[in-house]
Amino acid sequence: MANFSEGHICHCLRHLATARRNAVITISGNRQKTGKQFVEDVLSLARGLLELGLGAGDVVAISAFNSDMYLEWLLAIAFVGGIAAPLNYRWSFEEARSAMQLVRPVMLITDESCQGGWYSNLRSNHIPSLRWHVSLSSSAPASSDFINTWSVLTTEMLRKQSSGKSDLPLNYRWAREGAFMICFTSGTSGRPKGVTLTHAALIVQSLAKLATVGFSENDIYLHTAPLCHIGGISSAMAMLMAGGCHVIMPKFESKSALAAIEQYRVTALITVPAIMADLISLIRRKETWKGKETVNKILNGGGGLSVELLKDAILFFPRAKLLTAYGMTETCSSMTFMTLHDPRMETSGQHLNTVSDKKHSTTTAHQTGLGVCVGKAAPHVELKISTDGSSQVGSILTRGPHAMLRYWGTQTPTKASHHDSGDENWLDTGDVGSIDEYGNLWLVGRLNGKIKSGGENIYPEEVEAILLQHPGIMSIAIVGIPDARLTEMAVACIQLRKNWVWSNASSKHSAKNEELVLSSEILRQYCREKNITGFKIPKAFIVWEKSFPVTTTGKIKRDQVRREVISYLQPALQSSL
Repeated sequence: MANFSEGHICHCLRHLATARRNAVITISGNRQKTGKQFVEDVLSLARGLLELGLGAGDVVAISAFNSDMYLEWLLAIAFVGGIAAPLNYRWSFEEARSAMQLVRPVMLITDESCQGGWYSNLRSNHIPSLRWHVSLSSSAPASSDFINTWSVLTTEMLRKQSSGKSDLPLNYRWAREGAFMICFTSGTSGRPKGVTLTHAALIVQSLAKLATVGFSENDIYLHTAPLCHIGGISSAMAMLMAGGCHVIMPKFESKSALAAIEQYRVTALITVPAIMADLISLIRRKETWKGKETVNKILNGGGGLSVELLKDAILFFPRAKLLTAYGMTETCSSMTFMTLHDPRMETSGQHLNTVSDKKHSTTTAHQTGLGVCVGKAAPHVELKISTDGSSQVGSILTRGPHAMLRYWGTQTPTKASHHDSGDENWLDTGDVGSIDEYGNLWLVGRLNGKIKSGGENIYPEEVEAILLQHPGIMSIAIVGIPDARLTEMAVACIQLRKNWVWSNASSKHSAKNEELVLSSEILRQYCREKNITGFKIPKAFIVWEKSFPVTTTGKIKRDQVRREVISYLQPALQSSL
């Protein structure tokens, strides 16, 4: 039974229903809801779930575009003690099925993002745990076969089922151990891994964002990140606690985002480098840009902004406090924060100082031999470096209320090991870095070699295993190289099999009729046919004429390959950075 001091994300509902009763809280398409309306819709949905029979600890999977109803579902599931499991709508069905087989949801919620094969695939790939399917659209799927498989409902059907009942008191239920959500990340194999996060983790993360970024009830926050990603979820929860207004787009599209910023006078948003680059590229082409007058808070994650991108951000968002954050799904988003630019701290006309000679600057991100400075730990976060004693650089470890309970389906509380004597458990982030005397964390690299591209994780081994199935490829190494827009760009270095030739032509070729030809487009199409998710497909292909450098055990030395690729592409890289 929950105790009086236990945190619950639905604590924010009382504030929204009273202090923000008549204020517009959500804007989603043609719908606008006040705090009172939003809370009533959450509670009516929660009441419908209780009457349906959803119990504490039951898992509910969601695969949908962003909307006000998505937020309401997250809170309603939490209210009745369920555990939400957001699925990435960009996944192939096979990836989604793998995730559902792991967490065994009793309910699946989908919208139009899951059309085009999902329903037929679900019919032929039964998920035994599923008892209900809910459509976020106004009507259930038309397929009679699908309706016969599960009880197909809509959000409005559940709300009507609870209409006329007595008001539901604000008595929340908790899942075991205070679990709130299973948020998926990729493992070293590239398969989804379910990170179990608690109510307390989301609450302290929200409070950290309120304190550091400065989110408040006066903010108009634009949802640029999907609600299936921890960055989008954590910032949404922070804004719910602040009581600000949410402007929700189904998914990010730069033209729509800029229109929303100007129409609703948006004050706050979050970005990754790819989003920032897309916004700036479009702003450059506008004759007038009204957003520069209203946006005053931007939090960047998923990789650092390049110096040129930072300069452009300051130019086009001159009133914005720009911050960057470092974190991961396993730590419920951001662990460290760093202010890149604060107009309140600068005199008029002062230009950005890149401070390449100021090693411990707290205002500008930069890179030295120690790595990239990503700022100081949030107040609730404890960090330390585990080294072998010969260097200040080592594994980055963390502990605190922000850390995950475990990966779903495992009994190990964290993936950390005992780095000290005694019973002090630390979560190993998988990253390598150091902490300077001022408390700044310097990020050097990633132990597992994953590529961070456009805010998404790409694991080379997963894509290499697919491409190696192509009859024209003898060997392959995928590496990440610096990219101004994506932070890192995945490049596939391939060795062709005998008698195969490479074509730079854009026209499609095939290996049929003894035409043994490969090209970038052929390989990209091959990836798509093999159901590799779009962001994982390499952006460039290079024919590797010599042998790959290998270790004594025969493994390709990725770091050496990466250095050679960067050197080979240096002129192009310099022009893009």
